[in-house]
Amino acid sequence: MRIPQILTKYFGFGGGLDQLSPPITMKEGVAINANNFECGTYGGFTRIKGYERYDGHAKPSDAQYSSLPVTVTGSYVLGNTITGATSGATGVLIAVTATTWFITKVTGTFQVETINISGLPVATSSSGTSNGGAATPALNATYLNLAADQYRSDIAAATGSGSVLGIWQYNGTKYKFRNNAGGTAAVLFKNSASGWAAVTMYNEVSFTVGAVTTPADGETLTQGGVTATVKRVVTQSGAWSGTAAGRFIVTNPAGGNFAAGAATLSGGATVTLTAVQTAITLLPGGRYEFVNHNFGGAANTTRMYGCDGVNRAFEFDGTVFVPIVTGMTTDTPEHIAAFKKHLFISIAGSVQHSGLGTPYVWTPITGAAELAVGDQCTGFLLQTGGTSVGTLVILNRNQTYILYGNSSSDWNLVLFNPEAGAIEWTQQFIGQGVLLDDRGITSIGASQNFGNFTGATLSRKVDTFLRDLMDTANASCIVRDKNQYRLFFSGGSALYVTFEGTKLSGMMPVTLTDPITCICSQEGANGVEEIYFGSSNGMVYQMDVGTSFDGEAIAYNLELSYAHFGSPRLLKQYRKAAIEISGSSYCEFGFSYSLGYGSTELAQPSSTTTTNELSGTNWDDFTWDSFYWDGRNLLPTEVDLDGVAENISLVFSGTSDEFDSFTLNGASINYTPRRVFR
Repeated sequence: MRIPQILTKYFGFGGGLDQLSPPITMKEGVAINANNFECGTYGGFTRIKGYERYDGHAKPSDAQYSSLPVTVTGSYVLGNTITGATSGATGVLIAVTATTWFITKVTGTFQVETINISGLPVATSSSGTSNGGAATPALNATYLNLAADQYRSDIAAATGSGSVLGIWQYNGTKYKFRNNAGGTAAVLFKNSASGWAAVTMYNEVSFTVGAVTTPADGETLTQGGVTATVKRVVTQSGAWSGTAAGRFIVTNPAGGNFAAGAATLSGGATVTLTAVQTAITLLPGGRYEFVNHNFGGAANTTRMYGCDGVNRAFEFDGTVFVPIVTGMTTDTPEHIAAFKKHLFISIAGSVQHSGLGTPYVWTPITGAAELAVGDQCTGFLLQTGGTSVGTLVILNRNQTYILYGNSSSDWNLVLFNPEAGAIEWTQQFIGQGVLLDDRGITSIGASQNFGNFTGATLSRKVDTFLRDLMDTANASCIVRDKNQYRLFFSGGSALYVTFEGTKLSGMMPVTLTDPITCICSQEGANGVEEIYFGSSNGMVYQMDVGTSFDGEAIAYNLELSYAHFGSPRLLKQYRKAAIEISGSSYCEFGFSYSLGYGSTELAQPSSTTTTNELSGTNWDDFTWDSFYWDGRNLLPTEVDLDGVAENISLVFSGTSDEFDSFTLNGASINYTPRRVFR
């Protein structure tokens, strides 16, 4: 008997989504259709992690559960808080079996005792709790998800109305801006163990003729019987020899209000106040942009700077909020950056910067200056201009400038691209400048040629996806751990762009349940990267954590290119596939395949849509194989194939709020060559 020849072809997955290349020329393992997968850092396609709401309470993704052996004697409902009658320990009931209760939010230590709910006995425990205790990996994932839901219910948006206007991290604390309930003012909040807390705003009072000695923060300002504590001395011009002028940020005065006239400070300085103090308030509806920078040079003088296009720029040290006065008639900066010890801001087509090392001082005498760029400025980007020279990229809507130099004495503003600029909020630096303009996603890479910079459009292969969304781009961030640039659109769509060094690995589309209105990606106090975004419902979410979209299932799919193994016209009998999978926890997904470009003349799988009720035993149905895999079994998962065609496309899909991220690395296909296709 002649035994059919069986060949094996392995190909790795990767390269991102390709909507441009002719199918016959596509590399094996690239994606032709995808959602909620990203290019893995070291190859493969990784189903994205989830995100979860945040306000400073315990995080849902950190939730754990315990098992408590019990004999039930009364009534209970899932979600009840149980209490040990003797120990006083408590927990929230999330699941039950005939002999065991599973609980989360455990406080204290349970023992052999009566278990109460609302003071009434409902069970007796036969021992204390044990961590975990699910009978299967699938149940473990379910119980962790139920525990996360309990923690999620504690977390809320800050009091107010509308979208989150800005989110930022400074000195390990997260800050957000949101309009108040009436929409009449913006409010600054910070996270706390009990949720978002409004930051106290002080008052500002202007002065002139400052003399004798430079006052210090913390001194007392006195005018007759009126006193207040100075929280910040804001010297905007002159010297404390009699010409100093500026403002004091002060607490609510005791003894009445200040007025125009002479006043003294407890350290000996004298000033002339120009008017009554005014409360610092913020107009509603801006879009905030931030930068952390140290203009003082000491280890503890890094401060947070920001602007929103509606109010004055500001400085904030976690306690004192200082509006910055630039002297412009319309003093509402839209974009901000710190470069070479100068604070840069833009207002329409005007780019301005403070004096050297003096973010409060905006006079030419101290080195402040204005750079006219002739178009609406859409942002700044710090860039490496050579082996040792940093530059500032000034982005307009239709032009790009690069600023060389160290101060107003030697600035050199060079027009880099007279025909291309950037859409607001899309520029990031990830080893090179990456941004979105009218031609697509573009890089501004450092080079020794062409004025030290080169530009290149990267997104041609996803042009169909991008063109439909171009006008709705509204945010971007980088992910340092993954060498990734992420571009977000107002409807919830996103594009994840992965690099290997500065070389593009691929781009993959993502669809989020909650649209992003602002985002920040920074290293936390422990050096770990954290990504937070604000949404239209006023909620702040942490990205890349958890197994769901804040409790909602993540739907995902991945369809690979039609692989022909180097013989596009040779028919092949497909027999088996071994899928290489990696991950750290239990997961489930669906698998299928399409033959001969999905031709209707071939017997295709009977259904490419499933209820995702996945089963590890349904191996006899070759038209739609579903299986599960747990983190303890990293061997390739084998699935049967059946059919004859010139090529094959592998398809993966699923919907779940329980399963963590996993990576599809590649596949080995067993097949038998047949005749040439005719």
